[in-house]
Amino acid sequence: MTTAVRRPAVGHESGKRERPGLVARARRSLSTHWYAWAMVLPVVTVLAVLVGIPLGRGIYLSFTDANEANVARTIGDFEVPATYSFVGLDNYWNILSGKEGSFYPRLTWTVLWTASCVFLHYTIGLGLALLLNRAVRGRSLYRVLLVLPWAVPAFVAAFAWRLMYNSQNGVFNTLLAKVGMGPVDWLGDPFMQKVSVVAVNTWLGVPFMMVAILGGLQSIPRELHEAAEMDGASAWQRFRHVTLPGLRPVSSTIVLLGTIWTFNMFPIIYLVIGQAGGTESEILVTYAYRLAFQGVRDYAGSASYGIVILSLLLVFSVFYRRMLGRQEEAR
Repeated sequence: MTTAVRRPAVGHESGKRERPGLVARARRSLSTHWYAWAMVLPVVTVLAVLVGIPLGRGIYLSFTDANEANVARTIGDFEVPATYSFVGLDNYWNILSGKEGSFYPRLTWTVLWTASCVFLHYTIGLGLALLLNRAVRGRSLYRVLLVLPWAVPAFVAAFAWRLMYNSQNGVFNTLLAKVGMGPVDWLGDPFMQKVSVVAVNTWLGVPFMMVAILGGLQSIPRELHEAAEMDGASAWQRFRHVTLPGLRPVSSTIVLLGTIWTFNMFPIIYLVIGQAGGTESEILVTYAYRLAFQGVRDYAGSASYGIVILSLLLVFSVFYRRMLGRQEEAR
């Protein structure tokens, strides 16, 4: 008489196999890649100190009613303790419900400012990159000259453009006077303020886009263009079906970075327009600065604006990356 021995199914056996826990995986990663962790640790520590601590402090203040009158301060030899209190989500409710009255008008202008600047950055940068990608005479000189605005510090460029926008002795009004046109109040009129700061930020942001797109153009295999040309594709068809798809990885990254940078572009708005600018030309980040450092300092309101700005950019980044992922899957 023989007895049959049943062996457990492989799938059943593997189904019972437990995955290693988080601690076990962390230990294994640390023991295997200890050198990489050691190299990253200083950077993580610096970021935790310079970014993490202020961010945590800002999040905490956003749930309070802290202002200039109730924070801890030193007056002569006396130290006045903090008397602000926890208010929960009241600051966020005042902002998002429109009760404050400043958020949505400034958000609208901030979105328009960001969209117009990034659009001009990319389109002008793409055009210049296409020109510089050709074998033209003096191409290296042109590249250096076009990159110069990127090398100029933002505050230096802001003050230089502010001098050129001067309503009496500025370069632009002098040129307009020579062609028989009257002076323009570039930094006084609310609409012209917006046009002026968009022009300055475009001048500063185009070189980065140009350099990044030029690198993307040079990474596209030349054989693709030659094959498309042999198949009878026109210049526009080659640009649409070869160049733009080849630039998609670079374009998605630089548009995301450009959006984040422009959304938070504090120096151009603040330094070009200055104190003379009205509230209509302020973006969210400059208004948050004004809450914290001008007039009756509202630290809680400024911190709440900062967290809202961070949340908006995080939501946009996640949505943008998912949209690009869906487009890649659909191809």
